[in-house]
Amino acid sequence: MALAKRDEGSKVNSDINVTPMVDVMLVLLIIFMVITPMLQKGQSVDLAKVNNPEAMPDADKEDALIVAVMRDGKVFFGDDRTEPDQLTQKVKDRLANRVDKRVFVKADARAKFGSVVQVVDNVRAAGVDQLGLLTDQRKATGAQPPPTGGQ
Repeated sequence: MALAKRDEGSKVNSDINVTPMVDVMLVLLIIFMVITPMLQKGQSVDLAKVNNPEAMPDADKEDALIVAVMRDGKVFFGDDRTEPDQLTQKVKDRLANRVDKRVFVKADARAKFGSVVQVVDNVRAAGVDQLGLLTDQRKATGAQPPPTGGQ
């Protein structure tokens, strides 16, 4: 009686099929492209532009306290609309159990100066240690601005 020898190892295909991996990666790319604009925190504000802003990386943190002043005078604390006179108490409540008592204010470039000052005063009255004013960086141009002050 002879033993039958099978040769199944010669039929194995060791080529890597990357098509499923590429399909999954394209789906993930599309998902991230759709979701990323929705991840913007707070209200969209057209910020004032400055030449050399100080870097404030803490404003991008998940738990950063941001107050936004819109061009029509509406005030938002995070995503919640609030009145400027109620802002002091809301900020106090949020800062009660925090070690870092820092609040960021971003105002529309066309917002009335008086409403921004009122918001800053109300935030400072809440006992804030540091108040950051958020701005956009102005694009560098070839021409230098004229010097201020006379000779």
